[in-house]
Amino acid sequence: MKIALTKLSTKDLATLSQRIISNAQSGKYPVISNHPLVSAIQTSYAAYDEVYTKQIYSGKGTDVATADYERDVAYKNLKAFLNGYRKLSTAVNYQLAEDLYQVFKQFGLDLDRLSYSSQTAQMKKLIEELERPENKQKVTALSLDAAFNEMKTKHDAFELIFADQAKANADLRQMSSASAIRKDLEKNLKSYFNLLTGMKEVSGWELFYSDVNELVKAAKNSSSGKDKENDQPKNE
Repeated sequence: MKIALTKLSTKDLATLSQRIISNAQSGKYPVISNHPLVSAIQTSYAAYDEVYTKQIYSGKGTDVATADYERDVAYKNLKAFLNGYRKLSTAVNYQLAEDLYQVFKQFGLDLDRLSYSSQTAQMKKLIEELERPENKQKVTALSLDAAFNEMKTKHDAFELIFADQAKANADLRQMSSASAIRKDLEKNLKSYFNLLTGMKEVSGWELFYSDVNELVKAAKNSSSGKDKENDQPKNE
């Protein structure tokens, strides 16, 4: 009864484990009733079943990227307006646009190209500076309150989504790794197969061994099939 458990797909290993447990609990073979190895397989399979199909990461990356894009757009639009308006020396309040553009320049004119964390830190400072009374008055005089509020709102929205992603990823990392749980299940199954192999010629074990051996053969055939699904967990 030989099988390379490590070569089975996650689903094939789950199916084999389910069949092994069902077979042992069928009542057909008293020799295995209440055997501690069966309990060990049940316990390790329950843990494996809980995590092997779960995502390794939170899946919120797209939401974070979208929120970052939206705050980038709001930031670039306001910056572009100030940059253009300040160059119109004949326009009313062009100097106010120049003053506010210098505030943007103080914290960097390429915030949208920075990493999430670096951009967040700099935009927080930029927003705080623009909210100072003297700068807020200039924003209002240029009728840019809506544009500024949009930039601030998009930044706050990004922060919320990013924090949510960070928490979700942290929660996932607290789980035992899928590969470690799989190895525990494989170890218990291997011990089980070794037990049956050692007892296969003992009275009462012959048919039981033959039955389980057929389950193992079915798993091997499934594993070697042309349409075998490549569904190993990402961290295996």
